[in-house]
Amino acid sequence: MSEVQLLIVEDDKALAEALEDTLMLENYECKVAYNAEDAIVMLKHRPFDMVISDINLPGVDGYHLLKHVVDHYPDMPIMLMTAYGDISKAVEAMRDGAVDYLLKPFQANELVSVVMKHTKRKSSGKNNQPIAIDKASISLLNLAKRVAKTDSTVLISGESGTGKEVLASFIHQNSTRADEPFVALNCAAIPENMLEALLFGYEKGAYTGAVTSQAGKFEQANGGTILLDEITEMDIGLQAKLLRVIQENEVERLGGKKPIPLNIRILATTNRDLAEYVKEGGFREDLYYRLNVFPLKWPPIRERKADILPIAKMMLEKYALKMRIPQPVMTLEAQSKLESHPWPGNVRELENVIQRALILSMDDKIEAPQIVFDAISADDLSENEDIDDNAASILGQGVQQHEFRIIAQALIDSNGKRKEVAEKLGISPRTLRYKIAKMRECGLEVD
Repeated sequence: MSEVQLLIVEDDKALAEALEDTLMLENYECKVAYNAEDAIVMLKHRPFDMVISDINLPGVDGYHLLKHVVDHYPDMPIMLMTAYGDISKAVEAMRDGAVDYLLKPFQANELVSVVMKHTKRKSSGKNNQPIAIDKASISLLNLAKRVAKTDSTVLISGESGTGKEVLASFIHQNSTRADEPFVALNCAAIPENMLEALLFGYEKGAYTGAVTSQAGKFEQANGGTILLDEITEMDIGLQAKLLRVIQENEVERLGGKKPIPLNIRILATTNRDLAEYVKEGGFREDLYYRLNVFPLKWPPIRERKADILPIAKMMLEKYALKMRIPQPVMTLEAQSKLESHPWPGNVRELENVIQRALILSMDDKIEAPQIVFDAISADDLSENEDIDDNAASILGQGVQQHEFRIIAQALIDSNGKRKEVAEKLGISPRTLRYKIAKMRECGLEVD
């Protein structure tokens, strides 16, 4: 585990757990407080390297927590999270001492990038290293390593879910800019009216609510690398402004009059046939040629079959650790089932299947029936298991699975007292929460 200690302050327990899981998978040590009062107490009793806090908290809000941290722990960075409607307040918080802020919803890599930046620590890269066993993958990574040593713009194409952003991170990690910021922005996830301000930054008074100046993503990435993920989702009008930034190597904030010089490496990804999209009028031809200096196409995993099992085994290790359970072994039949599947959802689909198999697995092994590609039904599980009527009413439509049955019956026996259930089953409360969430995902009425 990392020596970097993070304090997450978020009253939404599901979101708090998601933030904790994301950062723990990057080997950060995390503690969670569900309100500012608890956070203040925790700060007294142990050292933290950074605080990550929501603005809207019950009782004492994130602004008061910010003031407390700035007054009592002036060397400790604190970042705030906020919804789009509160951006002006977030900008004010930056002026009052916050080191950064994230606008909800944000991508996991954005969170990790900001934490890395302010804790002076590079990501271990363990979970972001592309797996390349297949000859096609090895050839592609060799090309990626070669172009990484240059400052050339790289356009990464590929189907959704292939891991294009992981390849982009790999290029940055193998470049001369590896110790500088890696800033990723998902163009598809940001509302059109916010994307320009996020990219270019803005000066005080540039628009209603801009009460102070703010650097954009280009400035934040200066000296390092910026990833424009799914760039084809960018409005064509904004594409013209992006083209100017690339051509002039400078950016001008909204409402600004002075260009800011940039020393930056640009990576972009797309899941479209970009040349065809240019012909259709959806993307500027001149910007296409600026970005397409060195094109890389990350093949779908059905075209690099030798990678499927290594990726699956890496995910087994990752999620078994996350769920705090022993890592099961996959039988040869289960492995064969994975290799023969066409994987229309690529790595993302494989990740879901592996998590599903971990939940369904028994006796420290994963067998072929526990490799489930679609909705879980009785046919995917043992047809001969008896099931308690009370548990069955909770488990719902035909999901006769041993582990779910045990959890459901334990919940019934303890009248829903989850702490008691976790102790009885010999698992942590966090693992129990994880398994209950997966039961819900399968359509099971747990509450």
